[in-house]
Amino acid sequence: MRSASSSPDADRPNEGVFALQDDDEQWMALRYDLTAPLARFAAQNWETLPKPFRRYAFGTVWRNEKPGPGRFREFTQCDADTVGSARPEADAEIIAMAAQGLEAAGLPSGSAILKINNRKLLNGLMTAAGVTDEGQKLGVLRAVDKLDRLGPDGVRLLLGEGRKDESGAFTKGAGLNAAAAERVLAFTAAGVGGRRETLDALANVVGGSEEGDAGLAELAAIDAALTGLGVGPDRALIDPSVVRGLEYYTGPVFEAELLLSTLDEKGQPMRFGSVGGGGRYDDLVARFTGERTPATGFSFGVSRLAAALRAANRDLTAQVRGPVVVIVFDQALMADYFAVAGELRAAGIPAEVYLGQSGMKAQMKYADRRLSPAAVIVGEDELKAGTVTIKDLDLGRELSRKVTDNAEWREQRPGQQTVARSELVATVRKILDAGS
Repeated sequence: MRSASSSPDADRPNEGVFALQDDDEQWMALRYDLTAPLARFAAQNWETLPKPFRRYAFGTVWRNEKPGPGRFREFTQCDADTVGSARPEADAEIIAMAAQGLEAAGLPSGSAILKINNRKLLNGLMTAAGVTDEGQKLGVLRAVDKLDRLGPDGVRLLLGEGRKDESGAFTKGAGLNAAAAERVLAFTAAGVGGRRETLDALANVVGGSEEGDAGLAELAAIDAALTGLGVGPDRALIDPSVVRGLEYYTGPVFEAELLLSTLDEKGQPMRFGSVGGGGRYDDLVARFTGERTPATGFSFGVSRLAAALRAANRDLTAQVRGPVVVIVFDQALMADYFAVAGELRAAGIPAEVYLGQSGMKAQMKYADRRLSPAAVIVGEDELKAGTVTIKDLDLGRELSRKVTDNAEWREQRPGQQTVARSELVATVRKILDAGS
């Protein structure tokens, strides 16, 4: 089979898709995202689905685009959507889920922000600025999308006649007059802090147009729902400069931006930018059914999020705990070792018996590399005495940073205790609670 990347760029099914044509000139493509498959599934099964239909999914997707920091042509995407509800509160639920999900995935509170906008506000802005030509609208939106990179002065040039970059290359502008360009810039500068204050500022720019007023009402409902869910402006704010999916989203759009300081491979500061995004796409299911079906969702790339954490010097394994490891001394005692593991598992504690062929030193190293909280040592002496020896690996890792004398370390055996077999579960649980 020919590589999809060798397909001609002209007459492609969609820009950014890895696609090729077979001998019958039928297009075949690698999965670009998880949203289009959802739309097809919803269209095929709509009559039998609970409505609204909520679902989450994750899987491998492919993008035929230039790789960059945290951007890969093949990556795992996580996606969550609600199909069948036009209420703005459905968007608010997705936004709140995104904020909590990113924190659960490793971005602590305050290290990322959800920025919210509404395509209806952008359409209302076009009406207020007197822009009616579709090509000119796209030119305005593309100019706004470059605000973070070029700043107001650069965007002002792109809204007008155009801009020449440092290399001398010229980008044709949207062709707005000076008054219209300033109105667009006033719109992008309306994000003044709290969500309510931003809505008031936006009303002065786009209020009065039918779509603009509808967009403001939707954002006000989203703000109220987010407030009720306990998601404040420190986690989700309204930012009128956010532009996503120029020909895809139909209402609210949102983007998760990394706030942590990040460094490139040379140790130089860099702006990592978006680590996820989404919005309302009420027209996608209609491509399969012909009937408009409201839908909203959010997705993030696992690989990109991991790259963002790595660029911010965050420990990617800090939240990943291994199981308690039962050390093996004697192959004849395997049934006893599995009895220990079974007792821990029955109590809801992940545990495993070491199944390699190595000695104790290598087994302890294995447990340490798995980030196991504890290792259980059961020899013949412990079996006869009805005891178990438990080594607190979390405490051992912490104390090892403070001890410089190796002999002292061996003598003290920090974090190691021998307890009655009946106290096995309670002792291990204390170690787990202390390390959580």
